[in-house]
Amino acid sequence: MTKPLLWFRHPDDETPWINETAVRIRAGFMLAIPIFMAFTLWDIVMGTRWEVTGNVVRDTFDTDFDGRILYMVEAVRRTYDYSIQTWLLLYTLFEMLAGMTVRTAYLSPTVWLSTFLARKAKPYWKPLAPKRFAWSIGATMVCICLVFFHPEVFAGWVNTLFQSEVLPTTEQYMPRWLPLVMVWLCLGFMWLEAILGFCVGCQIHAGLVKLGIFKEECEACNNLDR
Repeated sequence: MTKPLLWFRHPDDETPWINETAVRIRAGFMLAIPIFMAFTLWDIVMGTRWEVTGNVVRDTFDTDFDGRILYMVEAVRRTYDYSIQTWLLLYTLFEMLAGMTVRTAYLSPTVWLSTFLARKAKPYWKPLAPKRFAWSIGATMVCICLVFFHPEVFAGWVNTLFQSEVLPTTEQYMPRWLPLVMVWLCLGFMWLEAILGFCVGCQIHAGLVKLGIFKEECEACNNLDR
């Protein structure tokens, strides 16, 4: 009987090995989320903060220091509903964390779907540790975006923990550019993984291995299925 192609080479391996082909397919599916988040954050950070509510624009017959004409309008400060973005980020965080262990990986819908689509392709088995490190970076980026969308919630947790007002609960204390940079970095990392098969997090992991911080599996020393 032909051995089925799975996400893991074998669930009982002492050191987990995953199918790189399925991982790249999964990254392609997940790429849609940072694309959506990038355009959302671009609108929030770079877009106007005011919405004109009235239909009357009055000339004040005055100018600013640059000689531009000043007008009077009815406007309100722009507000946002982050419900969809929050659920997408929470789902992304679940996907990142679920793929890190053998027991939780198959709770991920994208793991099942990517494994199914990769069933007829040649598997390339790679150690899980570098991917786990890469997904940890992704999970950190997701958490930063979640804090940006809900600063008052995070501030409440921190203030309760330290029994002091460490962070303000009535204003945005995170730099407006930070989540936008995080999302575009995440988008770039996932595009490189899905399209080019280049894992930035894995390369960082490899550098830390050379520094002796992490240990690395030797692919040539293992009896891998080719």
